[in-house]
Formats: sequence, C-alpha cells, structure tokens
Amino acid sequence: MTPRRPFRRPALLAAALALAAFASSPARADRCDDVAKQLANQLDGVKVNFKAANIVYLSHPATKEMSLGCRGANYSIELYAKGDRRPKPEFFNLVGAAAAVVFTIPKDDATTGTSRCLKRMGILRGDKVSMRYRRLSMECTRNKTEASIAVTRGKDE
Repeated sequence: MTPRRPFRRPALLAAALALAAFASSPARADRCDDVAKQLANQLDGVKVNFKAANIVYLSHPATKEMSLGCRGANYSIELYAKGDRRPKPEFFNLVGAAAAVVFTIPKDDATTGTSRCLKRMGILRGDKVSMRYRRLSMECTRNKTEASIAVTRGKDE
C-alpha cells in the first residue's frame, strides 16, 4: 500500500479564497458615478470629465466649473456649479435641471430654489447667501468675476 500524500492546507486556503473572490457579488459602480452618467445622458451638453477622490468633474458650456461630490462630512451628495457674476438664464436652467436629477425632486422646485439663492446675493444680503429649500441646503457665493452655488442634502434627510 502506498501512503497518501499529506493534505496541504495552503493549497486548500488558496482554492477557498479564489472561490470566494469569484462567488462574491459583481462589482458595482459608485452612486456618484451613476448620478454623473445620468446627468450626462439626460442633460444636453453635460460631459463627464474625470473622477478624483470623491468628486466627479463635469463640464458644460454654460458653466465655468461643475462638479458632483459624494460622501462629505455632513452631506451625502453635493452639486457645485460656477458661472459668471451675473448668471444667464441657461445657467439657472442647467443648475435647476441638474439638481432635479441629482436629488430626485421636480425640476420646477429645483430651478426655483437655485435661482432664488443666486438672485438673493447683492447689496442688502451680501456676497454669501445660505438658504434651505425643499430639504436642500444651498450656499451661493460671488466675487468680482464669478458666482457659484453648492447644493447639498444632509445625511440625515
């Protein structure tokens, strides 16, 4: 009778790890990537540039800068857009439509909230305005050449 080969634990461990790797759920894209692709598909002119850390940078002719941030300290998702000091109607429409897609609210409500925030900046209220509208936090700022808006929804909402 020939002796059986001793059972090798490393080979069994390697086989078990390989099986676990292949049997696990398929890789899924980040929620931020999914929302960025939705923006690019649903809004004309929006293009996804690149992703760095938790921010997806977007571009559109009506904006100087546009980005979608995910998982911040106090928010779950953030839409940021920067345009001219006196934004044009195209900028208002783009930010409202993008906010509607990102935060799944009606486009009219999103456009109303973002345009209110951007239009409140001035002599009486200053160059930085923070407001809440339909459970969204909006912060609008401006300097001598440009105006920007950051729309967020808190983690607890």
